[in-house]
Amino acid sequence: MAKTAPEQKAVTLPPAAAAAAAAAASPFEFHVYGPRNLSSTTWRDLLRSSWKNANYRRMVIACFIQGVYLLELDRQEKRDERTGLAPQWWRPFKYRLAQVLVDERDGSVYGAVLEWDRQAALYDYIPFRPTGAPAAVVALRGTLLKAPTFRRDVTDDLRFLAWDSLKGSVRFAGALGALRAAAGRFGGGSVCVGGHSLGAGFALQVGKALAKEGVFVECHVFNPPSVSLAMSLKGFAETAGELWERVRSWIPYYGGSSSQAADAGGGESEEAKATLARAWLPHLYINTNDYICCYYNDAAAGTATVAAEGRDGSASGKAAAAAMRRSGGARVARMLVASKGPTKFLEAHGLEQWWADDVELQVALNHSKLIDRQLRSLYAAPPAAAS
Repeated sequence: MAKTAPEQKAVTLPPAAAAAAAAAASPFEFHVYGPRNLSSTTWRDLLRSSWKNANYRRMVIACFIQGVYLLELDRQEKRDERTGLAPQWWRPFKYRLAQVLVDERDGSVYGAVLEWDRQAALYDYIPFRPTGAPAAVVALRGTLLKAPTFRRDVTDDLRFLAWDSLKGSVRFAGALGALRAAAGRFGGGSVCVGGHSLGAGFALQVGKALAKEGVFVECHVFNPPSVSLAMSLKGFAETAGELWERVRSWIPYYGGSSSQAADAGGGESEEAKATLARAWLPHLYINTNDYICCYYNDAAAGTATVAAEGRDGSASGKAAAAAMRRSGGARVARMLVASKGPTKFLEAHGLEQWWADDVELQVALNHSKLIDRQLRSLYAAPPAAAS
């Protein structure tokens, strides 16, 4: 019997059967690599929508982004629509692939637009979209260290490192165009953009670009890049500026017009921040053991942390109210930090932790200087108000 097993494994399968067997054996199968206790959408969601739960929302959007990674891997490994792994990551939630975002320079897939699949929903007796479920999701992947897309991915990584911006990228224009089109079709309140790693940088910046146009979409970014040479230089300049202001404060100044003008300008800034907070509130998911994104939660940058109750990422009402009073009422982002998660860098930067049902999160106050730098262009009052 011990000799017959190898002989049976050596049997050559037809190409189609071999491809199916390879897909079935892949570690990226949804039922193998995906979330364990995340239920698919059913008619019960019409009575009590799972999308109202912040934890469920985070896990599903992370699954959608994983699907985009697999779209590119399916392309590289020449898996077709029947044997591809990517569709498994959105079909259980009744979504369909509406558009693939392709970098025409190398043919690589860097994003996708997923829309609510009404036909698949009707098949399972779901006549309409559950409350809170987005009509469309623009999902953007991060860097893949594989030859077919390595060059373009790393170029954008270096772009962010050097300039703290991704606006010069071809992919920025493509992602912004797709997000703008989805918002125009369904309305900003029914559209979500999400990304991981480099894709998180794109998601945050295209969401900000659309917010500047007055269109506010839901934004979820996982492990967004925070390491930037440009930002470090800005930080040095700001530190020097703060030291100079301290020196000036030691020198008596006679005449109050300058200080009064400064106070008035500060009031407008706070009012603009409060307006932004009500209009656009990106959600950032950070692991402090990931040095690519950990500076968003740098204690030296002025970020305070409030322990969250349970595992759904939401703080209690009293704690949140007290935190808001301490931060002056300004909310420019909602940052969730993994308090008990992977500690090794590669796992801490990975996407898998964000669809795990045992991750414990903390809600971090969003007056971090790093977030302030990322979103500063939104703080200015509109021209009409300024005049």
